[in-house]
Amino acid sequence: MLAAGLPRALCRLAARRCPAGLPPPRTAWRGGARGEEGSSRTGFARRRWARPVGCALGFLGALSLFPRDAEEDGEDAIILLLKRAKLSVMKGELGEAEQVLHQALRLSHQSDNRKAIVYTYSMMANVAFMRGQLDNAEKLYKASMSYLLAGDTKEDDNAILEMSLKLASIYAAQKQHKLALAGYEFCILTLEEKITKQKDLPEDVLPAEEKANTRLLLGMSLDSYARYLLNINQLPVAQKMYEKALQISNDVQGETHPQTVVLMNDLATVLDAQGHYDEAYSYVKRAAELAKETQHPEEHMVLNNLAAILMHKEDFLQAKQVYKEALKQAQQKGDVASVQHIQEELAELAKRRKGSK
Repeated sequence: MLAAGLPRALCRLAARRCPAGLPPPRTAWRGGARGEEGSSRTGFARRRWARPVGCALGFLGALSLFPRDAEEDGEDAIILLLKRAKLSVMKGELGEAEQVLHQALRLSHQSDNRKAIVYTYSMMANVAFMRGQLDNAEKLYKASMSYLLAGDTKEDDNAILEMSLKLASIYAAQKQHKLALAGYEFCILTLEEKITKQKDLPEDVLPAEEKANTRLLLGMSLDSYARYLLNINQLPVAQKMYEKALQISNDVQGETHPQTVVLMNDLATVLDAQGHYDEAYSYVKRAAELAKETQHPEEHMVLNNLAAILMHKEDFLQAKQVYKEALKQAQQKGDVASVQHIQEELAELAKRRKGSK
């Protein structure tokens, strides 16, 4: 089975020199603006899975790895540095975060604190990923995985799976398709098997929150894989992955959660790309309704998608009205990329209207 032993195999692979293919997103695990690998063809979907699901990832508080009453000065110093790095990340000062993390890593090695080493490597990898430094991020994720696997961490641990997913997305951006497919397959198959095993475990054995976190990680994996498939024009399979991801988000987080709205919009995109305009319209219309109801921060992006699908349905008058509302919201939010894109779409709409007469 291809999935078997993949984390160790990934850790052994030599880093490859490839041009960076991902612009840095705003925060960890939120996809990007137009032009990013895997971005929506008719919209600007960004990722918003609610919970950090890997214990070594997600920019959690540094104290989650160390006792609050740590007595050793070295450990206190590491905690303070990790807090500083986390704050820098939150402020978008990624260069400063990287410098601080290098200090934390040096202290972690000096004190031989394995938990601190793993946590720091994973934070450094996330920062490199966010900065679009994919080769460096790849090496750092592999270093984190190697430390975890050398200890008592199992290959189906959520931390390993989340880092494997990051590696798959890096390979996708670098167009290393065999490695990307192997990584996505490993994550999805392993998580599905894990969820099946966990399904009937009682609360005192495995808390409901941990079960939910594993399901959310599967949803994140399906979502990332679907965007990759959309990017390489594997539309029917991408549709299936989006449908599964949407079902998980709806079940675990609810229909009104921002991620659920984004996935409805993304599913509409892949349906639209296949010419299934009526079905695409039903999903994007519901996404737009929910975005308005919940004051979704990216309502203008959903409206842009709705307008594009209306244009493809040749409902030009309604498409123009929705585009104008999307443009108004994008201008109010200062989203320059969206403003430019919507203006281009309005120009395309004018051409189509003229050609239909």
